[in-house]
Amino acid sequence: QVQLVESGGGLVQAGGSLRLSCAASGRTFGGYTMGWFRQAPGKERVFVAVRRWSDGSTYYADSVKGRFTISRDSAENTVHLQMNSLKPEDTAVYYCAARTGWSGRYHEVSKYNIWGQGTQVTVSS
Repeated sequence: QVQLVESGGGLVQAGGSLRLSCAASGRTFGGYTMGWFRQAPGKERVFVAVRRWSDGSTYYADSVKGRFTISRDSAENTVHLQMNSLKPEDTAVYYCAARTGWSGRYHEVSKYNIWGQGTQVTVSS
């Protein structure tokens, strides 16, 4: 079973950048779909980005498309989320998630069975 640990969150001004990392332990990412979700205070956890293991295809929420990039570092068994042009509305706890295989409903929280503990991202105006 994969265990996930996020890092890289923090406080940044609007327009700035942050790079989140999700490190896996227990086994490699091979065969796992890796996703990022976020949860703002008082709101539901929502999809941000996902990377398909088989061909490296990536998908993004409309709200982050063109600003965020999900990538994988096989050597370090780590998935990253590069976040550029950050906005105050990006403020949330960001969670890394994993599931075996691919689901066409990759944007749904219930489709992932492995979660990290989350890392706080705060964007000031």
